[in-house]
Amino acid sequence: MRMTSLRQTLLTQLGHFPKQVPLTPTFGSMMDEGKYTRTLVTYVVEEGEHVSAWLLTPQAVAPPGGWPALLAIHQHAGQYDLGKSEPAGLAGNPMYAYGQELCRRGYVVLCPDLLCFEERRSAKELPQARKALDDAGYERFEFTKRLLSGSCLQTKYLHDLTCAVDFLTSLPDVNRERLGVIGHSLGGQEALWLAWYDARITAAVSSCGFGLLRTIVRDGINHNFAAYVPGMLDICDMDALVMALAPRAFLLTAGETDPIFPIDGVRSLMVKAQHIYTQKGMPERFQAILFPSGHSFPDEVKGDAYAFLDQWLK
Repeated sequence: MRMTSLRQTLLTQLGHFPKQVPLTPTFGSMMDEGKYTRTLVTYVVEEGEHVSAWLLTPQAVAPPGGWPALLAIHQHAGQYDLGKSEPAGLAGNPMYAYGQELCRRGYVVLCPDLLCFEERRSAKELPQARKALDDAGYERFEFTKRLLSGSCLQTKYLHDLTCAVDFLTSLPDVNRERLGVIGHSLGGQEALWLAWYDARITAAVSSCGFGLLRTIVRDGINHNFAAYVPGMLDICDMDALVMALAPRAFLLTAGETDPIFPIDGVRSLMVKAQHIYTQKGMPERFQAILFPSGHSFPDEVKGDAYAFLDQWLK
């Protein structure tokens, strides 16, 4: 299937997208963190629905054309109380404070909450009986209700993340030509999907974020609900998304003993992606790092990922 027709078919499977509304951003107090400032911002993604995010901005004079900018998307890990605060370096595992670390390297970074996490763990408008849903139950509810209206949770995430990109591009000191995304696990999954969906993304890094869906099904592995787009395996697998990015810059990392992404599927999609990037004459814009460990983002791997972003965004 040609890439243009594949895109249209996948967009059809993603179904109904929420209506675009004005962002109407608000900015909280600016906190001095030494080399950068941290500001709690909110913006509207649907009528009556706000997203909270940490905005991290270097404390220096912006380069000509403005700062390169990134979305730093948090992981899942069943830790629904953690969202934006982990990549911002305020809570959770310091291994995943990549938003904070990249801001220190000279990026404006936005760390938003995905639906079902941190400040988006419940919906006040739900009837009292449904307020009793635990965090995992609420994520399941947000997934299943969208199936009934011809959509899915991935569609909602894509909508909200494109709103985050809209917010970043509205900032006066951001270079709109140098936009990237990075994430681990669920965040890595969304980094791939967002780069595929939104052509404004110049470079993307996915840490332990995906493998071939057919190997996940083969091995009986459950994943987050946004991983499931109705009918997708009748059309393609995740390798098609990576191939569709060429020649935009993309780096994936994978632990060779990661229990939730069978490594044979990861290796297979790596080969296909490298082939198409080579065909397009830009093999250096695709990189894959396999490391002898599990589901993680080790410092040495992060160092290579940050250097990759620097190469294509600075």
